[in-house]
Amino acid sequence: MAGEKRLLQLNELEEIRLDAYESLRLYKEKIKRWHDKRILRREFKEGDLVLLYNSRLKLFRGKLCSQWSGPFQVSKVFPYDSIELWNRQNDTFKVNGQRVKHYGVSDLIDESVDITLSDLSSE
Repeated sequence: MAGEKRLLQLNELEEIRLDAYESLRLYKEKIKRWHDKRILRREFKEGDLVLLYNSRLKLFRGKLCSQWSGPFQVSKVFPYDSIELWNRQNDTFKVNGQRVKHYGVSDLIDESVDITLSDLSSE
């Protein structure tokens, strides 16, 4: 009698485990659909102006420091989101396409302007 009861418990345990695996598979599919729906696909062409995300600033970034540098010009587009960029010093380098975004007029980064708080208080 005890042996039969133990076999039933083992079978129930196996069914519970299979239900958990099925539930996990459905959850992962749902999360994947949610994530894939929110991915932004950016198409770049040669000659486009782009801004490059500066990941090194994460460690020692100031409060008002911009995370984007550039603008750079796209010189070549490779498959699988690789992009070759050209800068003003006639250097070219490859980056991942997820680290760049299209350059717009409102994204203007002027590195030559330096305003101190004493200048603002005198106005």
